[in-house]
Amino acid sequence: MVGNAKMALRTAGSVIVVFILSVSGGLGQFNVTYTKTSIFALKGSSVDLPCSYTYPSGYTVGTTQWHYWKYRQYNNEIKHRSEYSGRVEYRGNKINDCTLRIRNLRECDSGEYRFRYETIAHDTWSYIWRPASGGVTLSVTDLKVWLTSTMVTEGSPVTLTCRTISPLSDNTNPTYIWYKNRQYLQYNSSPWYIYSVSSDDAGSYSCAVKGHEDLHSPEVTLTVRYKPKNILVSISPSGEIVEGSSVTLTCSSDANPPVQTYTWYKRNVTTPKAPGQIYNISYIRLEDSGEYYCEAGNKYELINSSSVFVNVQYRPKNTSVSVNPSGEIVEHSSVNLTCNSDANPPVQKYTWFKKTVISPKAFGQIYSITNIRSEDSGEYYCEAQNEKGASNSTVRLIIVSGKQTSSIKIAVGITVVALVLILLFTFLWFRKRAPKSTDTRDTAEDGQGGSSHLYDTISGMAMTPNAVQTVDTDEEENIHYDSVHFSPFRNQEVSMYSTVQLPNKEIQYTVVKFKHLGVAPQPAAHGAEDPSAIYSTINKPRTWAHEGKFLCSHTVFPRPLTGSL
Repeated sequence: MVGNAKMALRTAGSVIVVFILSVSGGLGQFNVTYTKTSIFALKGSSVDLPCSYTYPSGYTVGTTQWHYWKYRQYNNEIKHRSEYSGRVEYRGNKINDCTLRIRNLRECDSGEYRFRYETIAHDTWSYIWRPASGGVTLSVTDLKVWLTSTMVTEGSPVTLTCRTISPLSDNTNPTYIWYKNRQYLQYNSSPWYIYSVSSDDAGSYSCAVKGHEDLHSPEVTLTVRYKPKNILVSISPSGEIVEGSSVTLTCSSDANPPVQTYTWYKRNVTTPKAPGQIYNISYIRLEDSGEYYCEAGNKYELINSSSVFVNVQYRPKNTSVSVNPSGEIVEHSSVNLTCNSDANPPVQKYTWFKKTVISPKAFGQIYSITNIRSEDSGEYYCEAQNEKGASNSTVRLIIVSGKQTSSIKIAVGITVVALVLILLFTFLWFRKRAPKSTDTRDTAEDGQGGSSHLYDTISGMAMTPNAVQTVDTDEEENIHYDSVHFSPFRNQEVSMYSTVQLPNKEIQYTVVKFKHLGVAPQPAAHGAEDPSAIYSTINKPRTWAHEGKFLCSHTVFPRPLTGSL
């Protein structure tokens, strides 16, 4: 009994000693030390919370724990919290190091963290020392880019500033790195000044701290307003443009605000061709060839694009053949046939043919024929060809001989001379005839001897009434009687049977015998009468009482006399 009591007292004394040691250790031996009590780290980075701990000798460390001291309690061990899953790592040990690493920091990670541990002494459970105060405060900060204005007009200034909410613990005077559209731009201090913004300065900007180049701040977009620029015209199809095909012109431009109006023009044409960003020509023609440009405009200005040339290609057209010399082609001379044609691309090949002849006569734009012969006459045509097609034109050659040409020239000359002579004689005949247009009866106005204008020959032979009766009866149907009455009065009517009154008051008879016209035969025998002759005989008897002589005259009329004289 006494022994048991001694043993119990001995055990109780040991427990009291352990408790006292524990308390004394708490007073100086059980301790946790935080190297940094306040840490500023960048969002997205990794941070180490360094700490160390001590405990009396004879004790071993059993369990270590880090707690998020947000609610002032030890029930928030971070390794059991879902938001820290995969992001925390205990880098200490169970001897004296209690460092904790937190990766990919978030702003919600900011707060106070505390460490605690358990010890075991001589295989006996001991009390856990809980420090009355202390811990490490983590502040997660983010980089920010500040702009004096997020939308500026081209040419205006702008200031960009990179900053953190609080200074970094490991870099109190950082160097900043600038990025544009996530591409490295430059190292620079903060703030960064752009004194004259251009359209090229528009984009998204971010910054980072040297040493943490992979940790970019959130991006801030700088918008620059400017007039249209970089105006371009594209053609579809981009290759060869053939007459009759469809062509589309498209206008593009860089502008802010975007282009509001597009207008199409053709060089040297004042009126617009079409509105809109796209100009479509469904059936392009030769006259559509030329330079085109578009006009782009927004609220700031209207700007013209550079010109683009639309080259419309087509097969040969308007093909023609010219002949040199152009006049009459004489045998044994030389002739040049020239072929001309409009084409794009230009005519590449000229071929000459003669109709009814299969094989070509010549090649080239000019076909020369020397010492031309009559068998060279006929139709010739040239064929103009390029890579788009061909067309032809025909000409006819007529070749004449040299002798025939001379005869023609002589005949033409004679004809011209004859016409001139005919015109000349006609003019002279009318001129000569003009003064004799008066009535022949006026020639008897002189009273005596006026009858000489009517007769070629006047016979003064005396005629008696018997003489009149001597006319052959078989020719009575050809006998016409005409008595001429010489009167001093003009326009006195003369009858078929009128009396010729001579100044001596004697009645004279005139016998006029008419014969049919014909070729006069040779005179008959002596005393015979020529039946083809026409006679006019005027016989005047001799009167010795007159002193003058009366001559006998025989007048022959060339054609029958009808009507009155």
